[in-house]
Amino acid sequence: MQPARVIGHTRATVKHESLQGRRLVLVQPTGVGEKPDGAPLLVLDELGCRVGDRVMLTSETGPIREMTGFEACPARWSVQGLIDEPTKKKKK
Repeated sequence: MQPARVIGHTRATVKHESLQGRRLVLVQPTGVGEKPDGAPLLVLDELGCRVGDRVMLTSETGPIREMTGFEACPARWSVQGLIDEPTKKKKK
């Protein structure tokens, strides 16, 4: 599992058949203190996350097989959950 922040979304006119109709988002993996941890990744998203959302990623193949219904899919990463962020109260 890897925390990340959504930084964009993609559109593709040509995709592998297992990705047809699937949403792909661009995320920046994060580490301690929300600092970038590696290069941005293109990931499969079925939760409908938006730019700026913090998410939890997995590289397990089981969830990708379940999402796509394909035994062999070229996707390596998928969004497995949204990370709640505490709301900040404004001082009066």
